[in-house]
Amino acid sequence: MNLSKSLTNAMRYISEAAIRIFSPSDDQYPSTGVQPFEGTPSKSSKSGQSGTQG
Repeated sequence: MNLSKSLTNAMRYISEAAIRIFSPSDDQYPSTGVQPFEGTPSKSSKSGQSGTQG
């Protein structure tokens, strides 16, 4: 009886792990994406300059 109980527990452990691995994700991450720019653009940058010298 002890052997069958150990075998049952081992099979349950392995099957629960397999179910967890292959099931859809249950993480509750916040929705993210492109956010609108809410600041003021810098006036110090000048068009036509790449910022490198040479």
